[in-house]
Amino acid sequence: MPSTFFGLSIASTGLNAFQASVNTTTNNISNAKTDGYSRQQVNLSQAEALRTYMKYGTIGTGVSADSVTQVRDQYYDEKYWNNQKNYGQYEKQIYYLNQIQDYFKDTSAVPGFTSLYTKMFASLDTLKTNSGATAVRKQFISNAEEMMSYFNSLGTRLQDLQTSINDEIKTTIDTVNATSKKIAILNKQINTIEVQGSHANDLRDQRALLIDSLAKIVPVEVKETPVVNSNYPDMYTGATNFVLRVNGKILIDNYDYTEIGVTTRDHRQNQADVDGLYDLVWGDTGEHINMNASNMTGSLKAMFMLRDGNNAENLSGNIFSMTSNTVTIKNPSIKDVEYMNMPESGIVIMEGVQYPYSSFKAETDADGKITSYTFTLEKVLDADTQAKISGGRLEVGTTLNYKGLAYYQNQMSLFLRSFAKQFNDIEKTGKTLDGDPMESFFVADNLVDSGQFKFDTNIKNTTFDGASDTYYKMTALSCSVNEKSSRNPGFFATAENLVNENTGATQDEGIDAHSIVEELLNLQSNTKIFRDCGGDEFLQVIYSDITVDTQESTVFSENYADIAKSINLQRQGVSGVDEDDEALDLVKFKNAYNLASKAISVLAEMYDRLITQTGV
Repeated sequence: MPSTFFGLSIASTGLNAFQASVNTTTNNISNAKTDGYSRQQVNLSQAEALRTYMKYGTIGTGVSADSVTQVRDQYYDEKYWNNQKNYGQYEKQIYYLNQIQDYFKDTSAVPGFTSLYTKMFASLDTLKTNSGATAVRKQFISNAEEMMSYFNSLGTRLQDLQTSINDEIKTTIDTVNATSKKIAILNKQINTIEVQGSHANDLRDQRALLIDSLAKIVPVEVKETPVVNSNYPDMYTGATNFVLRVNGKILIDNYDYTEIGVTTRDHRQNQADVDGLYDLVWGDTGEHINMNASNMTGSLKAMFMLRDGNNAENLSGNIFSMTSNTVTIKNPSIKDVEYMNMPESGIVIMEGVQYPYSSFKAETDADGKITSYTFTLEKVLDADTQAKISGGRLEVGTTLNYKGLAYYQNQMSLFLRSFAKQFNDIEKTGKTLDGDPMESFFVADNLVDSGQFKFDTNIKNTTFDGASDTYYKMTALSCSVNEKSSRNPGFFATAENLVNENTGATQDEGIDAHSIVEELLNLQSNTKIFRDCGGDEFLQVIYSDITVDTQESTVFSENYADIAKSINLQRQGVSGVDEDDEALDLVKFKNAYNLASKAISVLAEMYDRLITQTGV
């Protein structure tokens, strides 16, 4: 038989339960605008019934406030994190592609390639009618120097952007490591609280918010499992085991985390790369992290793509022969000097292993096509290694099928080499105003031999190395006008050395002769120079590459942004705070609290009658 005052005990449980509900609702309203906050609720259940051993068996003992937990759906979290990695990648691509696009723009305020190219040929056309005038010659040479300076500046700006991306990679890795450390600390705090029977709602919100930011940088996979008593598998201890993986590798294992290390490359992988580019390794094993893997996504991968992307146009070929310190490949993917984009010293990759090389040589056939490359390695290959890689495939640097900064640097080199070679070949058929044989007009500023600039264009049936004075040396960073022409406007050929068919003697066309100028003017648009197009279409071709990639990234970024918004709405529909709903809950819990109070008031009157007005 329950106590006479048992009703008071029941009513008090209602007061306590609905007071907790009102407090929790107030907390929800206070955090309605807090980033990452999940709505909390008081979990109520019927209190354990009291056995009375009477006819009616048991009697209720009130309500029990079991716990205060967050309302969150792991399914929507995982959907959101999976989407964030793609959104982060395309968002970062747009950011840097827009910068590259701005560099190539041609406006009235900042003249670009088309303006300078047209201006140079306009002054060349003027030279046609007055080829002996010093002032006219000076004007053309000055315009040619201006175009070379444009490429010098553009190449330098792209290198500066590559350095900027490289620095951001380091900063991003610092952020990933700091975030991992915070999550590991939160895991310990969460378990410390929950193993005692409580719920670490606020700490779990903080952890989820950190994972949100991490998922935008790298692909994350989160798994949380309960820790059970080993002696009693059905007994939950209250603790959980939290594991976060990045591309299959454990980054966070409960209270421990693996740092990602940054190492500096000792060798360049593309000809125009800046020195000191970063690679990533796992801090615990030193294993290289392949940021180019197909299942790697996120803003971090986008930075590597923009920094290193060469559109898979790096040199590759079948290993033909080798010695202890050399490797020769046949059937190379690059058969023309104009397309060569490997550094003079760099790395070759064979069977997935990197081997530094100090120099290379190339052999050509009767048509001037490269038939083989031989690389001199920095380290000796033992017999086992030679046997392992023999007959395999060799790549110079990393193949990255994306149009990044390395690609655009290579495209500028391709245009400059093709244009300069055809221009110089025409120029060399003539003579200067002083009657001397003309040399190359467009040169690379690092090709100096006793004060003479030279280019070896006759590379048929020959072997040349990376140090040879070939057009391989000409890049956007090195292109210039022959210093002799800069100092002396007469050092420019406008007419050919004609040979008399009868006597074999060289004839002088005269000071105002301009037969060579006529040929040079055809290079403006009537000659295929760059990717089966005329030289005047260089900017359109490059700009179309950038525009296509930018538009693609924009479309995907907007799509993933819309998906993120949709998933987040679903997630907020579960865990977000709806102020209208919370206001209704306040009224509901207030009424329930008032009713419990009313019950106590009624019971108080009953007890007063029992105690003061009943009895003898």
